[in-house]
Parts: sequence; C-alpha cells; structure tokens
Amino acid sequence: MFSVLSLLALLVSLITGSPVEVRNSLVTLPMTRRLTFSNVTDILRHDEARMAAFREYSTHGPRADVPLLNFGMGYTVDVNIGSPPATYRLVVESSSSITWVGTDSMYVSLTGVDTGKLVAVDYRYGGSFQGMTYNNHKLKIPTITLHQGMPIAVASAPRDIVGFDGVLGIGPTVSSLGALRNPNSRGDTIPPVTDYLFRQRAILQPVVGIFFRPVVQGAVDYGQLTFGGANPNMYRGRIGYTSVTATPPSSQYWGINQSITYGDVELLPYSAGVVDCGCTFLYIASDAYESYRMATGGIVNAANGLLQITTNDYNNLLPLRFYIGEEIYRFGRNAQIWPRSLNHVVHGNRDDIFLVVRRLDTPIGEGYDFINGYVFLERFYTVFDAGMSRVGFARTRFTFAITN
Repeated sequence: MFSVLSLLALLVSLITGSPVEVRNSLVTLPMTRRLTFSNVTDILRHDEARMAAFREYSTHGPRADVPLLNFGMGYTVDVNIGSPPATYRLVVESSSSITWVGTDSMYVSLTGVDTGKLVAVDYRYGGSFQGMTYNNHKLKIPTITLHQGMPIAVASAPRDIVGFDGVLGIGPTVSSLGALRNPNSRGDTIPPVTDYLFRQRAILQPVVGIFFRPVVQGAVDYGQLTFGGANPNMYRGRIGYTSVTATPPSSQYWGINQSITYGDVELLPYSAGVVDCGCTFLYIASDAYESYRMATGGIVNAANGLLQITTNDYNNLLPLRFYIGEEIYRFGRNAQIWPRSLNHVVHGNRDDIFLVVRRLDTPIGEGYDFINGYVFLERFYTVFDAGMSRVGFARTRFTFAITN
C-alpha cells in the first residue's frame, strides 16, 4: 500500500517524466570499493577486453560476454539470496543485466527451481562463467525481498574467478542477448534486478542511481547504489538527462551521445559511446587521444602505458568539458590524473603525475568513440533510467575535489 506522498510522487513522475525522489520509495545499498588488481597490466588488459567486447557488436551482432573480472577499481554489494538466506558479495556490473552467484560461495536454496536454461558468458580475460538459471528463490536487499520471478544464474563452471561471489547486473536488458544458449532460448534476454523490483512494486520506477566516492586518503572508501530513483542526498543541483543512443554498438549498453573539448579545442565531435563502471579509465577515440596528448604535453610512460606529465604541465592543465544533452560537465585538472596515493600500483614514484585519459584503438565515427569509465563516474552522480531509456548525470561534493 503506497503512502499518499508516494502516490503523489508517482503522479508527478508520470506527468513530468522525472525520476521520483521520495525517500521512502528508494532502496539503497552501500557499496564497498575493491582494489582487485595486482598491477597496472591487469587493469589495462581488463579494460582492453571490455573495449573488445563493445567493439565486436558491429561485427558479430549482440552478445553478452562483456568482461568484468580482475577489474581495477570496482564496487561490490552484499545481497542475501536463497532459503535459508546466504550472503553473497556481488560485483556491480552496469554493462550486463545478468545476476549470477556461486563462485566463492556455493548457492544453496530449498526453494530455488532449475529452469533448465543454460547461461554461458566468456569473459576473455580472467575467466568465464557457465551455469543454469533458477527461479522461486528469495533475493533480499535492505527492506525488500524478491520472492519469485527473477531468474538468477548459478555458476557450474566458473574459471579463475576470485575475490567475489558473482555479479549484480544493472545493465539494460538488451545487453544479455546471446547469453541464453538453449536452442529454444536464442533471442531471449534476462532483465536486470531493477526491472524485477519495479514489477513487484517495491520501487516506483525502474531507475538506479550510482554514487562513487573518489580515493581519499584516511577516509573509508564507499559508494551507494539506489534503486527506484535518484538519491537527493548524493548529488548537488539538478540532474541532466540524455537519451540512450540509437547508434550501435553503444546502443546495446548504457550508451549516450556526447562531445568533448579540452580548453577551447574540440577533441571529440558529437558521437556515441558507453557509460561503464567496469572500465577504470576514461577512453576516447584514437585521433581525439592524439590531440589530447599533444595539448597536454603528455609522454607515454614505458612502464605503464599512461600519459605522464610534469608538475608544470599539471599546473597548466585545462579542463575537459563534456557536452551531454543540454548540460556541460567540467572535468577539472585533478580529475584528469591518477590518484597519486596509488602510484605504486602503476609502477610510478610517489610524486609522478599520470593522466587517466587513454586511447581507444579505433578512430572517431565507429559508434563507440568513448568510454566514460569509473574515473568519470566518481566525479558525477549517475542515473540509469530504463523506463525512459535515458542516462542522467549530476555534480556531487566530489566533482571538483582535490583528492588525486
């Protein structure tokens, strides 16, 4: 039974198309940052594998094998699944809608029913996943229990997967095309947990908001995942929205259109790309990257492949500006550099300065001209709105923070 306030908010949302921001309509999970890499090579190989998966859409059509293992800086949430309930530590995955468990912790449930549908995902770098989907189990996140209907895949053949129990998929439904391998299931999809929360009327809208906190020395690392709308405590000002792009392959994911300038120089014209919390860095098309490299004075470091600049270059860095929808998002100089407290991970010295902008292997115009990865999302509150097929961004108290 909705409260009067929730009902009014729902009516407002239907009229205005804006996500509901009623506190008792939101379901919030704390997220914990996990640094699972052993060195920069792991991070870069992982990101490159994800880029390859995005790119292969244009050649092979839709597929569900987006890499997520051995991620660089990622977040996990704890979710109770099964009866009796067991707690699973799941990676938050924005480029896949599939939720699965059973790697570090075995899935045990007295109510779960094997549907006979096989799910198989090849993550290329770092492992693979194969298993069957189950229904009629309980999935519990704070204050909400999903009793039936939502399929969860249970791993039967994970390889080289360590450090977490599975994945919480919040990607668009279309991202799961190709994952179900039964002959009579070809073309079927697996909706994300957001859709099932909405169908059960546990939330007012199929919307998920993401807050990532940048690396801050001496602070407890955390993030927040909110189902049902945007959490007004996590951002400042208004949220600017843009429609999900219609340009493949980015249209299969949380893809948007944007342009980027460095100072007064246009690096990237209005084009399509992906918003992806699984990629660590900010990637732009090869020709845009070359323009950025020359403008910043960056030199490719032989040990880690990142652009390195001097202190003087840093002091002269100009802001990157992202033109998304009707909004302009300013990426200041501190946001453009790797956290110096983590320089040891990228084989750097304590005072070295590395840029977080990296090069895609393709030029402008391929339908995936950028990836706004984790380093972008930790500066801007991000909203994935499946109901309105759009993505939103807002500034946070960390957008212009000097943390790196």
